[in-house]
Amino acid sequence: MLLMLVFGIIDFSRALYSYHFVSCAAQQGARYAIVRGGDWPSSCATATSYSCKASATNIKTYVQSLTTLGITAGNVTVTATWPQLTVDGTTTGCNTGATEADQGCLVKVQVSYTYHFFLPYLPTAGLPMTATSEQVIAY
Repeated sequence: MLLMLVFGIIDFSRALYSYHFVSCAAQQGARYAIVRGGDWPSSCATATSYSCKASATNIKTYVQSLTTLGITAGNVTVTATWPQLTVDGTTTGCNTGATEADQGCLVKVQVSYTYHFFLPYLPTAGLPMTATSEQVIAY
């Protein structure tokens, strides 16, 4: 019983670690998008390019590159959207209908991951984790 308890604590600690990753990954994805905002003339060639406009694909690639041991990059789902709104909720100055937005507009990054316990006496369906970060494009 003691060993089952110890391994259960370890497994739940891994789940907490995964949730922490998902939360930080959403923040980092939004940060990536705001510093590569709407004023650059071209899209990024790679996720590590500078002086370019971030696309949803670049944001996804960047966030998936942040994965660490114990988290499979292919199982991390990243969705980047541009709500075409400013901080005060208006559409003034935002490029409506586009997949990117201009400086002062919002970008929203949602990261999802399903954690699977490794112990047989814990749920086998997986524990879905989702985090969202919304920030204002700075450049």
